[in-house]
Amino acid sequence: MKRLFDLTLGLCAGILLALPILFIALLVRLTSRGPALYWSDRVGRNNVLFKMPKFRSMRVGAPTVATHLLKDPAAHLTPIGSFLRRTSLDELPQLWSIVKGEMSFVGPRPALFNQDDLIALRTAAGVHTLAPGLTGWAQVNGRDELPIPEKVRLDAEYLRRRSFGFDLRILWLTALRVIRRDGVAH
Repeated sequence: MKRLFDLTLGLCAGILLALPILFIALLVRLTSRGPALYWSDRVGRNNVLFKMPKFRSMRVGAPTVATHLLKDPAAHLTPIGSFLRRTSLDELPQLWSIVKGEMSFVGPRPALFNQDDLIALRTAAGVHTLAPGLTGWAQVNGRDELPIPEKVRLDAEYLRRRSFGFDLRILWLTALRVIRRDGVAH
C-alpha cells in the first residue's frame, strides 16, 4: 500500500510540478556555474548507497559534509541557495527517487554516505530497514536542530508506529512546518 501511495503521489506531483521544477532548474543554471542538480551519495534501505538528486544550493566544489559541519555554510551557498533551502524547493527532484522506489514520501531522511555515527545508530535501532523519506517524524520534531541521537530516537519511534494514518499526519505536519519555515538551517 505504501509503495502504491508513493508511486501515485510521486507521479501526480511530478506532473503538477513539472513547470516549477523546470523554472527552478533554469534559475539555478542562470545564477551559478555548474549543473542544476546535485546528485548526493546517500544511504538507503538496508544501508545500500543510492544517488539522491537535489537542486544545487551550494557552489561547485563545496565540501561533501552535512551543512552543520561547515565552518561558514553561507560562504558556500549559490545566490539562490538560501532561498531554495528555506523553502525546501531544493528537495523537489527527490520525487525522482520516490518514483524509482529508492525513497518514500515518509521515512527517516537519507544519511550522507559519510555520516558514520548516524548510520551506526540507525543500524543498531533497526531503522536501516526502512526506505528513507522526503520527510519523517524527526523532521517534523526539529529537523536540522536535533542532535543525532534524538533524530535516531524519533526514527526508531517512527519504525514502531508506522502506519498509513501516521504517514498522513507526518505529511500534514511537514506542510505546516515548510510554510512556517520551522527548523530550517540556512
